[in-house]
Amino acid sequence: MTAADATNLSPEHLMTLYKITGVMNSSLEFNQALENIISAVMQATRAQRGYLLRYDDFTSDVEVLVARGGEGSSETEGYSTTITSEVVRSRQTLLTNNAQFDNRYQPGQSIILRGLRAILCAPMMVKDRLIGVIYVDTSMRAGNFTPADRDLMAAVAGQAAVALENARLYSLAVEQGRLMRELQMAREIQQSLLPQYMPKVSGYEMAAHWQAAREVAGDFYDVFALDANRFAVVIADVSDKGAPAALFMAVARTMIRAHAHTGLNPMQTIGRTNDLILEDAESGMFVTVYYSVFEVGGASVHVNAGHNPLLVYRAAERRAFLMPRGGRAIGWFPDNPLQMLDLALQPEDVLVFYTDGLTEAENAIGDFFGEDRLMKAVTEHAHLDAPGILAAILSVAGAFCGAVVPFDDQTIVVVRYNG
Repeated sequence: MTAADATNLSPEHLMTLYKITGVMNSSLEFNQALENIISAVMQATRAQRGYLLRYDDFTSDVEVLVARGGEGSSETEGYSTTITSEVVRSRQTLLTNNAQFDNRYQPGQSIILRGLRAILCAPMMVKDRLIGVIYVDTSMRAGNFTPADRDLMAAVAGQAAVALENARLYSLAVEQGRLMRELQMAREIQQSLLPQYMPKVSGYEMAAHWQAAREVAGDFYDVFALDANRFAVVIADVSDKGAPAALFMAVARTMIRAHAHTGLNPMQTIGRTNDLILEDAESGMFVTVYYSVFEVGGASVHVNAGHNPLLVYRAAERRAFLMPRGGRAIGWFPDNPLQMLDLALQPEDVLVFYTDGLTEAENAIGDFFGEDRLMKAVTEHAHLDAPGILAAILSVAGAFCGAVVPFDDQTIVVVRYNG
């Protein structure tokens, strides 16, 4: 109701409106706000029954949020859909004291069966948007509603709409805050699953970078010692993003570690992980994985399960190249066609594991950073130690992307063999 409409109310009704507005706004808890609104409306109009209905913009349907019978009991059916439909259509408050025989409306079953005589119904509007309807009625024996009741109902409906919208927005903000806290906790848990330190293996340097595009990521990496003379590197990318991908990532990471520590070779480790995930996974997600095992002296073994190819820099030749692509993502098909490739490292060779969040990072005109730029960056900075090479890659990629925010998780692991 507008300020101009409020001039139709008597001083007594204005005082009533003031009091019930205070009652309606006394709680921002959504369900309590609903109860406050319907209680205030029924008290003000002396109605026997009251309904507060929510209007759906998309379906044009109404849904009962709260209902009150004459003795305070709940009743979810029996209101006049004829009257409420007319109010939804016209967006105007409606009053009838002769519902059985009012020529403006065809009496519906609820009107006839319940002997309804007086019905008062008003739209709840927030600016020009209908959010619901307030409906009250009485039986033949209970008397009539007055024009003053109609004006008060219109005013109350306007205040109720504001109170209800405030309560809805407050509930939404509380829920969003809870979700953000849970996501923050999930991120902290996910970060705790990443290596807290790099294993110390003679002749090797390692450095890693992990950046989530959202609160939690589908990318992950792992670097762990298998024994005093061997360590493993895993880098992976789950097909989805956000919380589902993070859960899938945690499962895959745990399985790979567990199988690796049982003494399985890299191909057996990834193959067994693939089979177990296929047995239980019903989410439709899958994860690409690159898994490598390094030994003191420079020997290494590599298995690619559908992931971005490993970048290798040969210091003696001063050139970078990509290892062959191979295998399928884990959790996609049984009998994964994996291959195990040997690679003997020489002093100052560098290996870079990465996810497509790096190579598919875009600049302002939509160009990808790409594998060629990555190889160039590694070639130009391969004389640095592992942390220095990682910092150079990030610097070059950052300069290429400029102000464009990464749309995907980015993960990089650098292994440098010093001999």
